[in-house]
This record gives sequence, C-alpha cells and structure tokens, in this order.
Amino acid sequence: MLTTRFVTGAPNWLDVGTSDIDGAISFYGGLFGWQFQSAGPDAGGYGFFQLDGKTVAGGMQTTPEQGPPSWTVYFQSPDAEATAKAAEQAKGAVLMQPMDVMGEGHMAILADEAGVPFGIWQPARTKGLDVAGDPGSLCWVELYTPDIAAAAAFYDSVFGWNTSAMPFPGGTYTCINPAGTEEEAMFGGVVPLADDPVEAESGAYWLPYFEVGDTDAVVSKTQELGGTVRMPATDMEGVGRIAKLADPYGARFAVIKSAPQQS
Repeated sequence: MLTTRFVTGAPNWLDVGTSDIDGAISFYGGLFGWQFQSAGPDAGGYGFFQLDGKTVAGGMQTTPEQGPPSWTVYFQSPDAEATAKAAEQAKGAVLMQPMDVMGEGHMAILADEAGVPFGIWQPARTKGLDVAGDPGSLCWVELYTPDIAAAAAFYDSVFGWNTSAMPFPGGTYTCINPAGTEEEAMFGGVVPLADDPVEAESGAYWLPYFEVGDTDAVVSKTQELGGTVRMPATDMEGVGRIAKLADPYGARFAVIKSAPQQS
C-alpha cells in the first residue's frame, strides 16, 4: 500500500476541486476529522486538509468552467516539463502547463490517452503528503479505463510503471507499482470500465481510496452528512471492506478498512 516513501511515478499528492469549499471542509471534517488550513493570501483560496497537524490532501473552490467537483491524484515527477512532453508524445494532453508553485514545487495537470485527468508534482520544499496509508489518509488509487492495455502502455511510457495481474475471486486485477520497485511498493490498480457496473456509466477517471477504521460507520456518516453511497460496504477477500462514496458536491472517492497483511 501507499506510504510517504515517495518515488518517481508514485502518488505524492491529491486535492479536491469543489463548488463549495466551506461545505467540503464541513463534510470531510465530519467524516475523517480533517481540519482545513489556508495556504495563504497568494494561494488563490487553496488550502490543506490536515489530520493531527499533518497534511493529508489539498482543496480549493473551483468554477463550473473548470469541470465538475472531483478529486485529482498527483504522481511524483523528477522533471515536470519532461513528464508533460512524454504525456503528449504518448497521445495524452497537457491540460495545465507545468508551473512553479511558490517555490514549493512544480505542478502540471495532464490527461492520458483516454482523456483521464491526473496531476504531476515535482517536489521542492514540499515533498508531498505528510501521511499516507494511515486511517483518514490516502492509501490506494484506482484507474477506471475503457482499455487496460492502452492505459498501461501510456503510463509506462510516461512514468515507467510496472503492471502485474493478480488473481482474485471472480477474475484478475491489474496492479501498478513504480519502475524498479518490488511488489510491496504497489500503490494502485487499473480496472476496465465495462467490468464495473458502478463506474460504467460515469466514464474513465482516477479514484482515490482513504484508509478508515470502520467502513460501515463511514458509510453511515457519509449519508448523515449529505453525501452519496455509490457502492455499499463490501468485503473483498484478502483485501478489506470497501465502499464507494461521493461528497455532497459530487466528488467521488472510496474508503477501505484494509485486511491485515499476511506475513
């Protein structure tokens, strides 16, 4: 699962763009215990969701022209300009050109060959999230795509990802880990859209998973706070208890109480 030992190509940041930042602060505060800290007057309203003083995500208010409310996953890049060019050469697109973020690092927003947006973060003063894999923080990411082979080829050419097929009840699951790393560095998976009735109608996208202590309690709290349950709490053998949710403004995410790791 994901840790803060960030390496090239692994997720190192995520943020939510929302139509109501105050509402999102209230929702995620109630759900995960997050508190929101402004990044300052020059940050355009951007700020940090924190848990016990450690940053677990970013967030800001966005306009309808910037797209519907959604979570964006960022992957570590040693050179944002080079990664953006590699994405274009692999038949992706640059949606937001690489830019310096107040000396904290360089970011860009790209799209893969299926049009799925994702971010890249080239660390400087800010290396990435302060915590990952713990309750209330990012622990896994999943790409829903119409063509696994095309997606694997795209991300391999951009980040050098390794993919591997893992059997599970009902089929196989395509896992991702960064180039040159072992299996324990896996941070996500790729799922064919057609195989997932929850996602088939919503189109290709990256879905972040947050670790939780009690999936059922989080599902109940999501409903209480005005969010949506897209897939009820479900046990996945050897993986954990999962639910797919959306906040009151439509940003989609998932939660998991991970199964204990086999020694």
